Amino acid sequence: MPQPATAPLDVLADLFAGEGAAEYFGEEVTQAEHMLQTAALAEATGAAPALVAAALLHDVGHFGTLTAAQGGLSGDVLMAGTDNQHSRTGAAWLAQWFGPEVTEPVRLHVAAKRYLCAVEPGYFGRLSEASVHTLRVQGGPMDSSQAIAFEAGPYAADAVRLRRWDEQAKDPAFASPPFAHYLPLLAGLLSTPSAAAG
Repeated sequence: MPQPATAPLDVLADLFAGEGAAEYFGEEVTQAEHMLQTAALAEATGAAPALVAAALLHDVGHFGTLTAAQGGLSGDVLMAGTDNQHSRTGAAWLAQWFGPEVTEPVRLHVAAKRYLCAVEPGYFGRLSEASVHTLRVQGGPMDSSQAIAFEAGPYAADAVRLRRWDEQAKDPAFASPPFAHYLPLLAGLLSTPSAAAG
């Protein structure tokens, strides 16, 4: 029996309230606070709804219970030194309901960190201690050929914008809107069965 269209939003709301309340790998915010702050920063710049959604959902791949079907592993594995491929597994899970304008920036946000560390002087110095650690685990800064290939991708610019908000979204004093604030935006981006087939 098909799930109702609201099912993924209910799952996400439960995850933000549940697993999302856990610490965010040594940062001063929880995982949900980090994701909500990233979305709030995107929204404040007037980003398109799909990019706001990508900002909100960029780290869903750290929710191991959500992405297990895609081979997902928890963020604890990443901090222990094994790349949990959270950008890939999160994007794969989201692709069941959202189009590439949401899922591709999610899939590319780790690559965008590697890209920015390679091409932008001083970017590495803005990384938190946890981001420096995960950068090493995720392959380190790109080499020149990787950077050129990344730049050529159709969603590279969105992924870079998302990455910049991601780095800023670790402020314990930042008051972001709750997950419910984004429900209408997310509902408007859900793929319809006919759109998914086309």
